[in-house]
Amino acid sequence: MDFPVTFQIFDKTVLAHPVFETLGIFLGMRFYYFSKRKSPEKISFNTSAAVIIGATAGALFGSKLIGNLENPSALFQNISLKEIWSNNTIVGGLAFGLIGVELAKKIVGHKESTGNLIVFPLIFAIIIGRIGCFLTGIYEETYGIPTDSVFGMHLGDKYLRHPVALYEIVFLILLWIFLKTLAKKRKYPSGFLFQIFMMSYFTFRFFLDFIKPRVEIIGSLGTIQLVCICVIIYYIYKIKNRKPLFRSH
Repeated sequence: MDFPVTFQIFDKTVLAHPVFETLGIFLGMRFYYFSKRKSPEKISFNTSAAVIIGATAGALFGSKLIGNLENPSALFQNISLKEIWSNNTIVGGLAFGLIGVELAKKIVGHKESTGNLIVFPLIFAIIIGRIGCFLTGIYEETYGIPTDSVFGMHLGDKYLRHPVALYEIVFLILLWIFLKTLAKKRKYPSGFLFQIFMMSYFTFRFFLDFIKPRVEIIGSLGTIQLVCICVIIYYIYKIKNRKPLFRSH
């Protein structure tokens, strides 16, 4: 396979990453609306709309903010709106999307968690997006550091690199299976599956970023890893103080 994989769209050459990222968002939203219609958990239109707006606004802001803060010195040396807009990360999107949702729920006065419905559509959307990351190779900053391990792949330069996008896809598939199994065994309080997803994903990303190029901000940790630590601590507190589990099915 030759990297990067590109597509011709309206006579323009477009990298695979933005194509699959857009496809992931679209299909993830369709999956969410399908799940919402099938779910016994009924959410009012106002709450649903507020959650979607809050999640979208928070995710957009957070993905750009954390994406640009991955390398603060480079950002301030050459400030460019095009460069600022192109830098993004799912870690920032998830973390600030969460903040956006919580603020939106406070505005409309909704106290119950709304996270469970979004878990599997979100995993599905991220998997599709990561396919695009892999197909883009080293031409966007979603690749791994050089490695001599059996997993090393040529992603567009002379080095064998960790295919971190493939690692993440495998992890997300396993997490999907685990969460589906968990949901079948016991009826959990609303939002519990989402909490487990966030804890698991941010823990995985914390360790994964050790084999990705990064600018060390504090010690050997990059910006994304520092965000991961904050989210992990938040969800340890949330899970520790959750309501007692309901009875088994």
